[in-house]
Amino acid sequence: MTHTVHPYSHRLGIIRDWKSRWFGVKNKYKEFLKSDVLLREYLEKKLRGMYVSNIEMERGEKFLRIIIETSRPGIIIGRSGDGAVKLKNDIVAFLNKNRLSSGGEVKLDIKEIKSPESNSAIVAQMIADGLEKRLPFRRVAKQVVEKVIANRDVKGVKIELSGRLAGATMARKEKIKRGRIPLQTFRADVDFTKYEARLPYGGIGIKVWIYKGEIFRK
Repeated sequence: MTHTVHPYSHRLGIIRDWKSRWFGVKNKYKEFLKSDVLLREYLEKKLRGMYVSNIEMERGEKFLRIIIETSRPGIIIGRSGDGAVKLKNDIVAFLNKNRLSSGGEVKLDIKEIKSPESNSAIVAQMIADGLEKRLPFRRVAKQVVEKVIANRDVKGVKIELSGRLAGATMARKEKIKRGRIPLQTFRADVDFTKYEARLPYGGIGIKVWIYKGEIFRK
């Protein structure tokens, strides 16, 4: 029997890189790990609804760099950079309040994602927005799948919704798939995300797989 493995961790060190990268850091593994985990949870909660796809962290001996990838950088940066400054101050305040180690100066980089329809995290958030507006789940899923598969670089997409769909008493799962998703091929570039749509009668789980072809060494 096979085990279900997360497509990201399955490819770590092969075609994927770590989301936390530390340079020249010695004897601080425990406190830096705790700091990274709590800070990532805090940012995911704070930036919910801002179409953030990924949060990466880089640590050196005297700095902590946080890289936020989003399809709507203007919402986070704000007018004349006020939002980015406030977010950076909030991060520093959170670290100090919880006595977490920053390792030195905190730097904040905000990157724009050029094609949001081929990014699984943003696609999952688009589906959650539709479900939270009480739109029919099948229509939302079909429309999003058509948008995703229309991209040139996308070879396959699969969406799975689970929970009390359409307010039903019994929870169930619904899947929709286009193209192919090779889950066991290490060089297959499979972008995967789990997300939750919060509705009055409970949460609906959203899983998105997007396959963008195979990566070969140059």
